[in-house]
Amino acid sequence: MSLTIYGVSASRAIRTLWAAEELGLDYKHEPVDFTGGSRKPEFLKINPNGHIPAIDDDGVVIWESLACNLYLARKHGGGLWPDNIADEGRALQWSFWAMTEAEKPILTLLLNKFMPQGGPSEAEVAAAREEVNAPLAVLNNALAGRDYLLGGDFTIADLNVASVLLWANMAGIDLSGYPDLAGWLARCAGRPALAAAQAK
Repeated sequence: MSLTIYGVSASRAIRTLWAAEELGLDYKHEPVDFTGGSRKPEFLKINPNGHIPAIDDDGVVIWESLACNLYLARKHGGGLWPDNIADEGRALQWSFWAMTEAEKPILTLLLNKFMPQGGPSEAEVAAAREEVNAPLAVLNNALAGRDYLLGGDFTIADLNVASVLLWANMAGIDLSGYPDLAGWLARCAGRPALAAAQAK
């Protein structure tokens, strides 16, 4: 097997590097960055959108970080992929939810923290501060009385959602009002595979 992961850990590629580390995969890491590397002709042959991450798995090319993760977890299992179709559906649901409900306001607040000049407008930041509360509440309620999204075990659902929610800490979002979410995020963030991915 020959798996290549394109992207740098200080980007959405951390999600796919984390998944590969959780699965114990042997892979080649190509640290394509988003400041120019992703726009080079050779990378555009991999992902014509010019974004990272992307993977090439023995000629199967996938891009979009959470799609890469779902593919790898489905192919390799390793405890990350659910063992029944109902939980497969929930893993997809939570992965799509992370992108459609949680990522935008969290990313807006993250960019505001690290790009105060030239980042989001004051109106966008104010809207994001309001908007972020709804997905945080949904996730907190879903985690009440359970360790992980699908029950007692860490799965690709948790990895995909946590990989988005980790930005909340970086953005300085106060999670103290969401104790179940905060505890779950700490459990996910403490996994050795994430530390290994961050070191790439």
